[in-house]
Amino acid sequence: MLQTLYSYFWWERLWLPANLTWADLEDRDGRVYAKASDLYVTLPLAFLFLVVRHLFETYVATPLAGLLNVKEKIRLKATPNAVLEKFYAATTKHPKQADVEMLSKKSGCTVRQVERWFRRRRNQDRPSLLKKFREASWRFTFYLIAFIAGMAVIVDKPWFYDLREVWKGYPIQSMVPSQYWYYIIELSFYWSLLFSIASDVKRKDFKEQIIHHVATIILISFSWFANYIRAGTLIMALHDSSDYLLEVGVCPRPRAATSCVSPAPTHPPLPPQSAKMFNYAGWRNTCNNIFIVFAAVFIVTRLVILPFWIMHCTVVYPLDLYPPFFGYYFFNFMMVVLQSLHIFWAYLIIRMAQKFITGKVVEDERSDREETDNSEEEEEAAKNGPLSNGHPVLNNNHRKTD
Repeated sequence: MLQTLYSYFWWERLWLPANLTWADLEDRDGRVYAKASDLYVTLPLAFLFLVVRHLFETYVATPLAGLLNVKEKIRLKATPNAVLEKFYAATTKHPKQADVEMLSKKSGCTVRQVERWFRRRRNQDRPSLLKKFREASWRFTFYLIAFIAGMAVIVDKPWFYDLREVWKGYPIQSMVPSQYWYYIIELSFYWSLLFSIASDVKRKDFKEQIIHHVATIILISFSWFANYIRAGTLIMALHDSSDYLLEVGVCPRPRAATSCVSPAPTHPPLPPQSAKMFNYAGWRNTCNNIFIVFAAVFIVTRLVILPFWIMHCTVVYPLDLYPPFFGYYFFNFMMVVLQSLHIFWAYLIIRMAQKFITGKVVEDERSDREETDNSEEEEEAAKNGPLSNGHPVLNNNHRKTD
């Protein structure tokens, strides 16, 4: 049965145009072609990437965080409470008001204490600032190196300047060593991202990230099997061109003044996206500039060049050489899936950019904002008036009486 499934999977009509067989892609006359067995090495390399990432985050990113003055925020821990912990783990992390009142009776705590406990407990589960910085540093480093390497691989190729050259002589197109390693390293890295996604910083687009990684792995693998190497290198380099900017990207909104006697911030609200390197270092002007560059590069590459140049190349030009086959439809379907994700993320970026330009306070559309634990101050303020640095602020503007 396994042999039958194997035969159906590698049926030539699924992968290659009509009248072509796998025999046509066997190495001969100095030509070297992509082979499915070559990709087996990407799985152990993915685990090697995880090891390298651990070493990088420990010995490079962590010291760099110290140099950039990335500081952890002190978080107050929730007091151990079996009743509240059971509800938190088994039911929901965000109880409704009726649940809060019910839990107050069961646990013997006041309603405010229950609300405070859930705020602190949720903050405990959120990733630390250092974890976010280390993750962003690792991805920035890889994407930057990958982009430079990708450009070195394709910049001297004729199909970089003329997209019709992508299909010239297809599929009898020999592969050079630089293309081999570019593919192997990129695919290994995306496997490592998929393996580590459960432990990485989770955002609101967690499901979209999984779809993106899976679609990318399928596209890279399929383009390798079907010898879509030229188109594949263009697509990977195009994506890497903005990915590294995302990881050094943009800052969150400024924190409001904590003292009632402090002046309101006079600088404009900063663009969002927590978990980005300069964000944590507090380099606001740098974050602003990088955000503008990132947004422009992302929109140009993902919403203009990819659909109107690259996808036009993969959809229209092949039909001049051979009739459509399953692989043609499958590859372009996966490109549509990827493009749909780009539109989703571009919508979030444009919405954040609009708020930034209009001077509104904005936050990362994907991030789960840490909650402030200010219930004690609120209670104290209700009794004694506003607080400054934890102490009541004296009102010296009252009218003296005779």
